Amino acid sequence: MGSNTLLRRCTILSRRHLRTSGERTLATHAPLPEKDCSSITPPYTHLQEKLALVRQILGNRPLTFAEKILYSHITDPERSLADGRLNRGETYLQLSPERVAMQDASAQLQFMSAGMTSCAVPTSIHCDHLIQAIDGAEADLKRSIVSNQEVFDFLESAARKYGIEFWRPGSGIIHQIVLENYAAPGMLMLGTDSHTPNAGGLGMLAIGVGGADAVDAMTGTPWELKAPNIVGVHLTGKFSGWATPKDLILHLAGKLTVRGGTGRILEYFGSGVFNQSCTGLATVANMGAEVGATTSTFPYTPGMRAYLIATGRAPVARAADEAASAGFLRADEGAEYDEVIEINLSELEPSINGPFTPDLATPVSKFGSTVKENGWKDELSAALIGSCTNSSYEDMTSVADLARQAKEAGLTVKVPFLCTPGSEQIRATMERDGVTGALQDVGAVVLANACGPCIGQWKREEKKNEENAILTSFNRNFKSRNDGNRLTMNFLASPTIVTAMAFSGELSFNPMTDSIPTPSGKPFKFAPPSGQDLPSAGFTPGQTTFYPSPTPKPQPDTEVVIRNNSQRLELLEPFPSPFGEGSANNRGLELPRLKVLMRVRGKCTTDHISAAGPWLKYKGHLTNISENLRRFFLATNDEGGDVNVAFDHDHTSSESETDTIPNVAKRFKARKQPWALIVDENYGEGSAREHAALQPRFYGCAMIVARSFARIHETNLKKQGILPVLFTDKNDYSRIDAGDVVETVGLTDLLNGVSDASIKLRVTKRIGDVFEVATKHTMSSDQLKWLRAGSALNHIRSQIN
Repeated sequence: MGSNTLLRRCTILSRRHLRTSGERTLATHAPLPEKDCSSITPPYTHLQEKLALVRQILGNRPLTFAEKILYSHITDPERSLADGRLNRGETYLQLSPERVAMQDASAQLQFMSAGMTSCAVPTSIHCDHLIQAIDGAEADLKRSIVSNQEVFDFLESAARKYGIEFWRPGSGIIHQIVLENYAAPGMLMLGTDSHTPNAGGLGMLAIGVGGADAVDAMTGTPWELKAPNIVGVHLTGKFSGWATPKDLILHLAGKLTVRGGTGRILEYFGSGVFNQSCTGLATVANMGAEVGATTSTFPYTPGMRAYLIATGRAPVARAADEAASAGFLRADEGAEYDEVIEINLSELEPSINGPFTPDLATPVSKFGSTVKENGWKDELSAALIGSCTNSSYEDMTSVADLARQAKEAGLTVKVPFLCTPGSEQIRATMERDGVTGALQDVGAVVLANACGPCIGQWKREEKKNEENAILTSFNRNFKSRNDGNRLTMNFLASPTIVTAMAFSGELSFNPMTDSIPTPSGKPFKFAPPSGQDLPSAGFTPGQTTFYPSPTPKPQPDTEVVIRNNSQRLELLEPFPSPFGEGSANNRGLELPRLKVLMRVRGKCTTDHISAAGPWLKYKGHLTNISENLRRFFLATNDEGGDVNVAFDHDHTSSESETDTIPNVAKRFKARKQPWALIVDENYGEGSAREHAALQPRFYGCAMIVARSFARIHETNLKKQGILPVLFTDKNDYSRIDAGDVVETVGLTDLLNGVSDASIKLRVTKRIGDVFEVATKHTMSSDQLKWLRAGSALNHIRSQIN
């Protein structure tokens, strides 16, 4: 640890806390019948044996809980840690995840290219991104199945061929389904979505990745991760009044900012952890993605145990009990964190975060004055609850309590109020227990069990190109994300705050203090909401035809369905290596001379680079979705400040000097001119959307030079054969302009394994001046093999074949 790093020794709660924790009383409930849990129970004995070996190598120092999970999944500890060193923030770990979850068409085409006949680890496919919210659950689902049948047929056939569990459209959102069916304390899993950490609510490490990373696990290739730093979040007290787990993570996002978790795991500990529900912890873990954290986790709690039993996984709970009694599912006493953040839940006030960034946190008590100070219209245009962040039974019963209060006072919502159940199990249980009816009675529209408006699948006709404000319980609020309107301000809040404000219709309304006029003329004030973490009558599965057969066997004779001339799906062609024979690169193991396409100013998320919403239908067709690059760009060109404008200084007489970014990229590709981007801080923030790396690569991008990168996107670039490097001096960012030529110097040494080799950039300005810029890289030895091969998939394929 560096001298400037805050280190603190923490006394960890004893294992006795599992039996005696807190004042919170879990609901009495009837569990689902016990499932066969053999494929979802972590191999605790094996993990503890491997951890014991790692401890011996590391000198038996105390470990955090996150470290225990990570290090017990190191593929070959004796080889990886041969020098006896493991430094957080520096050492690359070769890990063996236990499970992979994929949403829609994400990693299947890449896995098919690897040439294997089955997956090396249990894997699931979830159809949750392609159901557009228009009229309501039943009509929207029917319409989606018709319009996306080609994609769903492909996914089902791929699942059958390779032995993958296939969750049909309508079954629910990937993260809620994983929590209900697959998550287990101490597990390590990968998911092809940035909010995969949601499963951390069950005391595990669930990490969001791109499709190529998922293919590592699916092919049995060790998955590489730089050992993250560990931030300890010490929770004391307990929630009261209107405060919820959502407010905890909204508050923390305001403290850490969207970059504060990069390269770090958030590990929560303290008495405040043990009086929360499992699904509440999942909400907190889910939104750790908004601060850039690798993932988030919690020690094993009674709430987790109760949730496992309620969802039919009592065998997992019994196995976890044994592992916990051996000390595996908690941090060691005296474990060191790189930073400790103290939060007293008893003092926590609800927050509203936004607009346009999830880390702009304002306490509800001050939000009215914020509205006035910014000159925003004091008007709410829509309220939305649900998504993978807040769609649990506890969330829905809490908002139903508010709905019943309002109905009794004679009130209905004043704005469109859209509610999304997280899964078919949640939907069916809500309906049985009268929760759905309570919401509909006050004017709510219940949407399909899918992502819907949270990821832009919202056909919203009103407010087009008009500034307006919506309030959601979602996790992300970038411009244009929800309805395609860059003027829509999305403010994030807890489901209960969102619901209460839907009855007021005013942004300045504070449900903790303010009243609403009623038809009788009497003012009405909400009482703090009350929810139930688990249903008293147990969960009901609902329509079981949505569900997969558990642990299906591969059927190798199955033909994967891809139509001829399909506009939705295409087989992936390998990206060429920039080196060696056939590369047309006369610079050996240096990248070819690169033309700078543009210098990007400020926030550039994966939503900026590759928009969601309607474009998601092309996720399986790289050529067509690459047309989406025209949205690259909501990105701002630092030379002039225009959005989606690039300069082509080599244009012909029939071409204009300025054009859209994709059009200039297409010109470069037609000229066989590889190119580079110069970008700002936290480039690639947001979703794990791999197409934000695939699409620039498709058009010829070979290198991106940044002030800093978001974790998932930096890895996605490496996987697709794009070299990401960092400015050593961030001021050099402004010295390189569009049209300049950039050449790598020193990459040859790096690729040849020269110790401490570094990369410099030789920049030739358009006026002829030449200078060099120092850079830093984060390429490991294995990642350099991906670059040399042209992509990680090319390298994996060469190893398998």
